[in-house]
Amino acid sequence: MTSYRSGASDIPLLGETIGENLSRTVARVADAEAMVECESGRRWTYAQLDADVDRLARGLMDMGVAVGERVGIWSPNCAEWVLLQYATARIGAILVNINPAYRTHELVYALNQSGCRILVSATEFKTSNYAGMVDEVRSQLETVESVVYIGTPDWGALVARADGVSPEALADRSAQLSSDDAINIQYTSGTTGFPKGATLSHRNILNNGFFIGEGCGYSEVDRVCIPVPFYHCFGMVLGNLAVTTHGACIVIPAPGFDAALTLQAVVTEKCTSLYGVPTMFIAELALPDF
Repeated sequence: MTSYRSGASDIPLLGETIGENLSRTVARVADAEAMVECESGRRWTYAQLDADVDRLARGLMDMGVAVGERVGIWSPNCAEWVLLQYATARIGAILVNINPAYRTHELVYALNQSGCRILVSATEFKTSNYAGMVDEVRSQLETVESVVYIGTPDWGALVARADGVSPEALADRSAQLSSDDAINIQYTSGTTGFPKGATLSHRNILNNGFFIGEGCGYSEVDRVCIPVPFYHCFGMVLGNLAVTTHGACIVIPAPGFDAALTLQAVVTEKCTSLYGVPTMFIAELALPDF
């Protein structure tokens, strides 16, 4: 038996899955802008985001991804990261966040320790050649069956597999899920030993995101600039989930933090909220043309 204890609150905890919550937001603000990726110029309304999440979810189902199986994501911030976050939640797969700064030995540890079956990865970022690093350690990955690279034909092929699974089959899968199901594994930094994987449920991260959004007063008129990394809870929970639970818009200023690009995104996209840590704000304030 699972027991719950919660303090007094004027606003009850959400008892739904991430997929159910997104569907509820889509029904309410389908035509509102849901996500903007500044680097590519791509934009999604909530209706478009929902459709792309569904297709990716069905593609994963066609690959045979079952409830509770692990899908790793190793990439800097991009729209595909967000799509995968919600697609895995819709089918009950557990998203495993891999730090983009990991070296090969850390990658091997996290993927093996979490039991990842599929790894979705960027090909490269800054000085990291992800594809080369994966090839280097491929024989050491005990459970990884497939690697899908974002921005290559791999990604298009994964999405195209949606045709092999009906929308009804996805709806049936989603209906079987519980808000108590494990949905995400996040790793500690591992500075004092091997990284520790924390397993989180829909209820955990959906409510964390929702109440951050409540505290910020978000609604569908808000546009939130998120330069903090998605692999961390700041980006994917306090960022993405705070936004989508309230029908606001995710603004991705760049794959990694860049002070000038962040402030340019704030101006161009008319952002009402800007995330960051002190060093980010200091760098932004220090720009000569601030």
